[in-house]
Amino acid sequence: VPSSAAWEVVGDFGGFDKFITGLQRIEMTGTGIRSIRKKFFADGNIVVEQLNSHVPERMVMTWSLLYTTFNIGNLWASMRVEPCGEHACTVIWDIAGEPWNGDKEAQEDFNAFVSGFLDMAMANLRSMFNK
Repeated sequence: VPSSAAWEVVGDFGGFDKFITGLQRIEMTGTGIRSIRKKFFADGNIVVEQLNSHVPERMVMTWSLLYTTFNIGNLWASMRVEPCGEHACTVIWDIAGEPWNGDKEAQEDFNAFVSGFLDMAMANLRSMFNK
């Protein structure tokens, strides 16, 4: 799809429930930079994040974790869309983080959790556009 179509979905900080399975709803506080996103998952978990940057001209945004009930300590993420011609693009979602508590094995479990989460979300995103 054109990069602008992908950015319309992934660049909407309050709209991640469009492509994340298990996300029941999102509550937003504020708009733009420093706005707060509270994500409610079907399993009862909650994630609260703050938008740190949002640059539509470059199709990139970043956010960080403020609070969660998952075993996540620090987390920083970015989402960007890179055009690959007129009707194609690459969506890149970077996450850097660590578990709230645990050892080296907990970090490996955290990495597997994040990888699985990203695989699910990106597969859902692809299917949105490949109908």
